Amino acid sequence: MNKKEVLEIRKQYTHEKCSITRICGCYVDGEKNIKTQIKEAFLSLPEEETFKYFNIFKQTLSGTLGKNLLNLEFPLDAENPGGAQEFLLKLRDSKLQDDVLLAEFYQKVIENYYFPENYYIILIHVAYDIPGKSTDGSEMFDASEDVYEYLLCSLCPVKLSKPGLFYNTETNNIENRIRDWIVDPPAKGFLFPAFNDRNSDIHSMLYFSKQAEELQPEFIENMFGCTLIPLTAESQKETFNYLIEDTLGEDCDYEVVKNIHEHLTEMVEETKDSPDPLVLTKPDVKRLFELSGVPEEKMETFDQTFEAAAGEKASLLATNIASVRKFNIETPDVVIKVNPERTDLIETRIIDGKECLVITVNDHIEVNGVNVRTIAPQRDEDYEEEFEEAIPASAPAAPDAPIDFGATQA
Repeated sequence: MNKKEVLEIRKQYTHEKCSITRICGCYVDGEKNIKTQIKEAFLSLPEEETFKYFNIFKQTLSGTLGKNLLNLEFPLDAENPGGAQEFLLKLRDSKLQDDVLLAEFYQKVIENYYFPENYYIILIHVAYDIPGKSTDGSEMFDASEDVYEYLLCSLCPVKLSKPGLFYNTETNNIENRIRDWIVDPPAKGFLFPAFNDRNSDIHSMLYFSKQAEELQPEFIENMFGCTLIPLTAESQKETFNYLIEDTLGEDCDYEVVKNIHEHLTEMVEETKDSPDPLVLTKPDVKRLFELSGVPEEKMETFDQTFEAAAGEKASLLATNIASVRKFNIETPDVVIKVNPERTDLIETRIIDGKECLVITVNDHIEVNGVNVRTIAPQRDEDYEEEFEEAIPASAPAAPDAPIDFGATQA
């Protein structure tokens, strides 16, 4: 799914566009016991509750694609009879009316989802009547031909509200507030099947993780049978940095790394308006390195290095590996933060036999918030010393009294 397709589904979570047929859920305590369950026609809920559920559903489809939202494909064995994908299809086609399937689904989540505290499993069935699109991209609701029938699941932590005082209007007193169990925004969730090319794709799903670095791969594999799980955003960044360092080796100099940063930033900027995120495969990264000036002899072992670090068919999301908003240079004692668009202000030079970074100052500089000059102005005594040094040693001494050039000799 791309950004436009995710946004199209999120926009449906309003009373005016709501196509949610049913909502089910169960509250699980820290010992993995089901404490209570719900099963309702969604629009039969009080309006105040539906608004809060709408927010939860929108949050389950929020974040960055490739970071918080991952497109997952089912392997063939997951689509075989008895596989995870077949089970989800049965659950969807039941429209959440089959209590046995629901109980099995809850048990699968409880067994595989790691969360040591209380949480709330929310599952909805939706039948979205997909509107047609005109040539200019506007929706034509009378031209709808397909229905996107799907499940959305949200796993929400349930925590005690903070202790405190409150004003009791009945007693007109400030009193101790009773602590309630509050349903927090979702930590994990999924959409099945995926909404690819604006229609159902039963071979794919969308997985949500609020914390991009805590995907819980064991949960994904055991719950959905998906074994090909993308690297986390941080892992992709670390892998990309390793590729640079390992490929260049001792020749990993400032200029080449700066060039890689600049070319990568340009690629991200050029594709920022595209609904599909920019993905770099092994050949793409290889071309990027070559374009940035990595010597040909250093690229001879690139394929093996990439496969060892990321895997033969791995891909890296450009927004995960590019530092578009920052360009930092760090030494053990100094950190320099540069506007990514002005890396030209930094040069490398050898001064007095030492490797140095030279920074061009175009306007002014600040030291701890104080505007200062780059070089202090010359003092009078400095000027006098320079003047004295400039007078030759053979020059006549200055007279004690001023000479009157207007006087005549007697």
